[in-house]
Amino acid sequence: MTNLAIVYHSGFGHTKVQAEAVALGARSVEGTNVALIPVEEAEAHATDIDDADAVIFGAPTYMGSVSAPMKAFMDWSSKAWADGRWRNKIAAGFTNSGSLSGDKLNTLVQLAIFAAQHGMIWVSLGLMPGNSTSTGSADDLNRIGSFLGAMAQSNTDEGPDIAPIESDRDTAEYLGRRVAEVAQALAGAKLAA
Repeated sequence: MTNLAIVYHSGFGHTKVQAEAVALGARSVEGTNVALIPVEEAEAHATDIDDADAVIFGAPTYMGSVSAPMKAFMDWSSKAWADGRWRNKIAAGFTNSGSLSGDKLNTLVQLAIFAAQHGMIWVSLGLMPGNSTSTGSADDLNRIGSFLGAMAQSNTDEGPDIAPIESDRDTAEYLGRRVAEVAQALAGAKLAA
């Protein structure tokens, strides 16, 4: 079994929907055990994170950066950083905001740097941009055109029962599947060595 942890914060439920889609994608890879961990419960699930082969971080983009609870988690992780506990784990990230841009790239960069500080191996989204031609549409995978991780947009006047839209959920699911596959490939290579 490959163990994968998804540590996320969701202020209004939209990023939770995205996290659940990431988990769905990861669980679709046979032999993958997934722990879906709200950031508020991360300390209680420290063993799940420490034992994971891959950790996917998710947070809404608030004011051009990760949300305060996610930043608190990042600061809390300094003990794992100090003893290299997460070194060589696979990592990836996702984010959501109310506007189409919302400076989401900055949040993914922040998460990638955080993972790099821990010595983790970052996995990109691995999709070409969708909705970037005259025949494209908002229904395309990666409609926002991110490379670093999965981005979603949720209208601020719609609840998590509606937003993010299906293509953003599908993009998050794709990320979860990709990370699980990479984690399994790395675990297999370690076993073979």
